[in-house]
Amino acid sequence: MSPLLAQAQQRVSNAQVAAMVEALRLAAPQTGKVNDGLYSNWQVKPETLKGWSRNCLKKEVTPTEFENNQAIAREVISCIVRRELYQQFRATNNNEIAAVRSTSCWWMTGNYTGCNSGFTATYVQKVVGLYQQQRANPTVN
Repeated sequence: MSPLLAQAQQRVSNAQVAAMVEALRLAAPQTGKVNDGLYSNWQVKPETLKGWSRNCLKKEVTPTEFENNQAIAREVISCIVRRELYQQFRATNNNEIAAVRSTSCWWMTGNYTGCNSGFTATYVQKVVGLYQQQRANPTVN
């Protein structure tokens, strides 16, 4: 197999990224607190946001800007999701659901494995279900 063909097979499609981004948004735990220290619909920690925005936008975004600007938030989240899904597609030999599971686990815990019980298992299963719904019926967000 040519290197170009192999690379093309390992790429993550825009539709896969969009489905994962939306699944993570819909599955984001809601704390019920106004000032819970998490930002945007994706519930991102400020210390995480700093590195992600530097990596994806080449500039640091404040938590307030991230919270109040849906386009910036979605751009940063999409960038990070693309990176992580790509890595997990490679790690799982292009197994889409396994890649979604491990990316979901990483999103919640910082680890690709270990989300087999309790809250994290429930969360990962929720993300997988939402991802599958998004892939079956993509919507414009």
